[in-house]
Amino acid sequence: MVETQSDDILANADTEDVSLLVVGDPYGATTHTDIVLRARALKIPTRVIHNASIMNAVGACGLQLYNFGQTVSLVFFTDSWRPDSFYDRIKENADLGMHTLVLLDIKVKEQSEENLARGRKIYEPPRYMSIPTAVSQLVEVEEKRQGGSLKPDETLAIGLSRVGGGAEERVVAGTLAELLSQSPEVFGEPLHSLVIVGKRVHHLEVEYAESFAVNRETWRDVAQRVYGCSLD
Repeated sequence: MVETQSDDILANADTEDVSLLVVGDPYGATTHTDIVLRARALKIPTRVIHNASIMNAVGACGLQLYNFGQTVSLVFFTDSWRPDSFYDRIKENADLGMHTLVLLDIKVKEQSEENLARGRKIYEPPRYMSIPTAVSQLVEVEEKRQGGSLKPDETLAIGLSRVGGGAEERVVAGTLAELLSQSPEVFGEPLHSLVIVGKRVHHLEVEYAESFAVNRETWRDVAQRVYGCSLD
């Protein structure tokens, strides 16, 4: 509705109070910026109350927010659609030594192509991309692109789920290969996010995230041998 029926949200908003609750920060997506611009065009006053977001809560993994580059989104691959344009953004970040926050796909209230074509309001079960699924897609694209930015055994990454300080929060660190080999239960319940660690990683970041590592020896070895990080 936010994307296709924004006019309905703004209907009568010049005389009534209308609230739009957003998961994450309201200015984290251009969709919400568009609604504000539409409201301004209609002379409807707006007020934004900012919310907790993965964009800042990702700091729970121990990596410094100053060292993050562009954020990318990863969608579910299908038999006929396997987009890989996100790889270019990851490589740009990697070339600068910056970390990359990867936002994983969410499929909620989605219709099949047949139901959509027939106008039937029948929705598919919700789907939330898991960290193993995300890593397998990243590895597939690396094998295709051969750009060297996502080598499974030499790329450090951190998986996060239900970040927010609650009892269900999980943080799991390791190489992409290690994360791919873990059982899904290790990562906890969705929503999941993934961080690709950049080569300019500070030794304090490595030491902090080490407590979440699948294998601390491997984590430290790759950090020193591949990333050139000096550890005591």
